[in-house]
Amino acid sequence: MTGLEDLPFLGETGHVISLVGGGGKTTLLYALARWYSTQGQRVLVSTTTHIQRPDANYAPDEAARDALWQAGTYAVAGVPAEGGKLTMPPHLADWMAKADTVLLEADGAKRHPCKAPAAHEPVLLRSSDIVLAAAGLSAVGKPLQDVCFRLEAACTLLAVPPETPLTPALLAKLLADDAGGRKSVGTRKFYAVLNQADDKARRAAGEQILAILKETYDVTGYLTHFEEGERA
Repeated sequence: MTGLEDLPFLGETGHVISLVGGGGKTTLLYALARWYSTQGQRVLVSTTTHIQRPDANYAPDEAARDALWQAGTYAVAGVPAEGGKLTMPPHLADWMAKADTVLLEADGAKRHPCKAPAAHEPVLLRSSDIVLAAAGLSAVGKPLQDVCFRLEAACTLLAVPPETPLTPALLAKLLADDAGGRKSVGTRKFYAVLNQADDKARRAAGEQILAILKETYDVTGYLTHFEEGERA
């Protein structure tokens, strides 16, 4: 199972979906891009901050973008930057207008399974209508200082010291709080995605977090699991 099939907007077109958080966010981004592409949609992947430049599907110009779309796959747009990264291209709005579905990475976590947003994060475009806040279940039970990006902000948000184990309740708050994963979301549709539901124990923790998200924050969440070859 991947869990993607449960997302309520997958059968639709015209969305601009922003992904925030950590713990498999880029894997989720490209899994969604592949799924939408198989539905015959023109899918554009980009970033409002930074994203790792992919080995394939990078579109430096319109010709490359259109060739990828005609081949039935997604196109990745961005301006090359240091460290093999891409930044938001100046032509993003024009390219978005030609896509059926747009997927944007809207903050960074430096490969940590969870994070708290800094003052300048996330970077959500006005046209974005769906926000997915991701976290990795590998973080549950481990000290916050070992698993969380922007630790100081997370400690402030959760009102706990850095050595505190990350419980399901704390991770739910990190995802759903207006100063956490839900920051700046406003009236956009918002969902939490718990990646790395790779074994029975993690799935059980994930189900517990989903229940807290729904009961305490009225946030709908989903569990995902990706095989090794599917991970970014």
